[in-house]
Amino acid sequence: MESKLPLISLLSLLILCCASSQAQEPQVERTYPLGPDSYRKTDVPKGKVTEYTWDSSDVFPGTIRRYYIYVPEQYQPGVPAALMVFQDGHTYINEDGDFRVPTVFDNLIHQGDMPVTIGVFVDPGHLTPELPPEPDWRPRPANRSFEYDSLSDNYARFLLEEILPEVRKKYNITYDPDGRAICGISSGGICAWTVAWESPNQFRKVLSHIGSFTNIRGGHNYPALIRKGSDKKPIRIFMQDGSNDLDNSHGNWPLGNQQLYAALKYRDYDVKFVYGEGAHNGNHGGAILPESLRWLWRDYKPNQ
Repeated sequence: MESKLPLISLLSLLILCCASSQAQEPQVERTYPLGPDSYRKTDVPKGKVTEYTWDSSDVFPGTIRRYYIYVPEQYQPGVPAALMVFQDGHTYINEDGDFRVPTVFDNLIHQGDMPVTIGVFVDPGHLTPELPPEPDWRPRPANRSFEYDSLSDNYARFLLEEILPEVRKKYNITYDPDGRAICGISSGGICAWTVAWESPNQFRKVLSHIGSFTNIRGGHNYPALIRKGSDKKPIRIFMQDGSNDLDNSHGNWPLGNQQLYAALKYRDYDVKFVYGEGAHNGNHGGAILPESLRWLWRDYKPNQ
């Protein structure tokens, strides 16, 4: 006699098979296109980028690094310019890369969507006598995680006591903390937040791309520190991450960013979080960089 499975068993089997099939489908990373503000325009004045080397650090002894200064065409020495600092500087300064910051700055400054801003692009420190021939991720700068992922004021001191005084020898930059922004990607993203967190009297604008708010060197503690901190700090932050970001022994990057955002919202910080479908790279952050900068610099009135 032919056996027959009950109808409910057949339905359960069908659901299980469908679920298994869906679970085995690979995740497809979304690619975000660049918009018009990320491309050169013939009628827009072009700023100047100059490369420098720093090998005399007291905060991070034994390191050597490149850094770059971008100066917009509209800069006037008699008028203090706004300031924006970028970690992993070579990634942001590359005009053929994901971010193309000099091009975006040129376009937005020309449009009046951000103030006349000097950009400082700082690479992490190498622990070698000389720099690699080209700025790149290989070989990876050996001091990067120590500088970027540590929850301390060391990197803020490095900028404020070493790099920015060098910049100020050449250019007139504002002392107004509302006129100073800081940005980074991955570990550079949490580093940007840490600088503002440790020195809100110096930096009050943060842009974080796929920030590493995970337990590399204690960064997963920030949501609790924000929630239970005695005083809310005057920091504005734009955050970007994607559902295909990293998940490893240090933690889950999407969850870490969501937890940070929730803590910031709980304490009523001025925060915006754009959550997409990208992975651990600069594609999504670069595509929305003009939007991010417009939001970050909205309502800023330079102090003369």
